[in-house]
Amino acid sequence: MRLLLCLAERAGEVVSIDEVLDQVWSGVVVTPDSVYQAVASLRRQLGDDAKEPAYIATVPRLGYRMVATVTPWTEALAAESPGAKRRPRVLAIGAAVCLALAIAFLFYDKVLYIPRATATASAPQKSVAVLPFLDLTSQKMDEEYFADGMTEELIDRLSKIPGLRVPAPTSSFYFKGKKITIADIAKSLGVAYVLDGSVRKSSATLRVAARLIRANDGYVVWTETYDRPYDDKLAVQDEIASEVAKALSASIK
Repeated sequence: MRLLLCLAERAGEVVSIDEVLDQVWSGVVVTPDSVYQAVASLRRQLGDDAKEPAYIATVPRLGYRMVATVTPWTEALAAESPGAKRRPRVLAIGAAVCLALAIAFLFYDKVLYIPRATATASAPQKSVAVLPFLDLTSQKMDEEYFADGMTEELIDRLSKIPGLRVPAPTSSFYFKGKKITIADIAKSLGVAYVLDGSVRKSSATLRVAARLIRANDGYVVWTETYDRPYDDKLAVQDEIASEVAKALSASIK
């Protein structure tokens, strides 16, 4: 209910993950994963579709937005009887209470008050988080969009590998630009491996480097560099993502 109110009070506006954490889980240490799970459950309660949202829309790398029309409660028409006036309000309050209880039941033990260490202590062995690739092309960082696209393409490809758990792009991009250790990121996202990389450019050639790091000891277990023509960036993203997905499928046991 707190999440629903947080989004409804700012209907039409983008509410960032940090803002949701501050308002909904104030004073409680939880990871951004708690937000993603809560939003998913709230959508189920509302019968909403993330791909064609009627209530809550995901704004990639930014947060969430309530897209439904939100208006203050107004009294029924004066011509109605007192009982008729009260009935819609009673029903609305009852529905709100039921929704709040359902959400509380779903998340009381799973999200609201689980300490960070407990929530991420047993990461599945077949799990990997893709961190935003670094743009090392120049001081202007003119290939940052390509680097971000590379990251999203990799997440999409890896998430299709059976049995492999991959946090969503919103989870990964939360850590963009933040100075946090690989171990802490893996702990927050509940993964055993972290994939990161970089993008560089030399005249007409793009070089994409990728490496897979085992979170519990920090060792690199796989690394590769890909040089591709610069002329078709989408094809480059697609090709490299396919190769990385195949390599990681064999590397993560």
